[in-house]
Amino acid sequence: MSNFENILEVKGLITEFQTDSGWVRAVDGVSFDVPKGKTVGIVGESGCGKSVTSMSTVDLLPKPMGQVKGGEIIFKGRDLRKIDHDEFYDIRGGEIGVIFQEPMTALNPVHKVGRQLTEVLLLHKNISKSEAWKEAIDILDKVGIPSPESRVNEYPHQLSGGMKQRVVIAIALACKPDLVIADEPTTALDVTVQSQILELINSIQKEMGMSVIMITHDLGVIAETCDEVVVMYAGRVVERGSVMKIFKEPQHEYTRALLASIPSLDSPRKSELTTIPGTVASITNFVDGCRFCQRMERTGETLKVKPELVEISPNHWVADCPFCNNHGK
Repeated sequence: MSNFENILEVKGLITEFQTDSGWVRAVDGVSFDVPKGKTVGIVGESGCGKSVTSMSTVDLLPKPMGQVKGGEIIFKGRDLRKIDHDEFYDIRGGEIGVIFQEPMTALNPVHKVGRQLTEVLLLHKNISKSEAWKEAIDILDKVGIPSPESRVNEYPHQLSGGMKQRVVIAIALACKPDLVIADEPTTALDVTVQSQILELINSIQKEMGMSVIMITHDLGVIAETCDEVVVMYAGRVVERGSVMKIFKEPQHEYTRALLASIPSLDSPRKSELTTIPGTVASITNFVDGCRFCQRMERTGETLKVKPELVEISPNHWVADCPFCNNHGK
């Protein structure tokens, strides 16, 4: 680990995709920090830019359509946008691990589990094939896969969804990275297995002292696993701060709406669930100003001028829109 307080600092990240109608901006000036040994959650509705933000940090955007157009990505004091390809290749997979969203597609169906695990170890560590094979069995055992000596010789289709996800986690953790990006790691898993996977990530994090970026649309996952949270809407950060602060004193209208939409055990039976009115605008129709005001069909200057993030209390930031920001009202 480095001596820096934050393992990762993302500053003003801008990511765009080329379409038939020109370049569209999917991530618009996103900034956040990941402290050493902590878990930072990025939450928001589908299409808000969570996964694009995380994949931008590790240069895994589809090329050449997706490109990082601006900002800084400071990892352990180095700007990842300014280092050469070979050095980045060593960092990604070695010092930064990625747990991909879909275990069914993250694993190669024609290669055995052992080969996919040892490939990572042989690429990033100076060890022999026999040592890599032994380490692969050890890491499978660490992530809770029974009989790892036999599982290394099986193909992905021979494993359950939960087992596949554990293999994906094992691959991400194989080189003992300083930072792990977990992109919706419990997608398509039943609730029992989801809980097991989250507990596994949490226990390994404590054991290895690594930092985690948890990408999710589930505020329950955020509350259970994260220290800090970044709330995104339409490609921008609308609020960020400690989980305790955001859940107890949400200041942005969108954050409050997300929290209000969580079903409660003490709600009357058959009561209608709370929803957020309106719909997210198409990425080609985003306004320059407050995009949540755009959703709520408001008019005026707030649609023209981008609201800047302001720090309203120590480590609590909110987009400064007069309609959406509850601070001072």
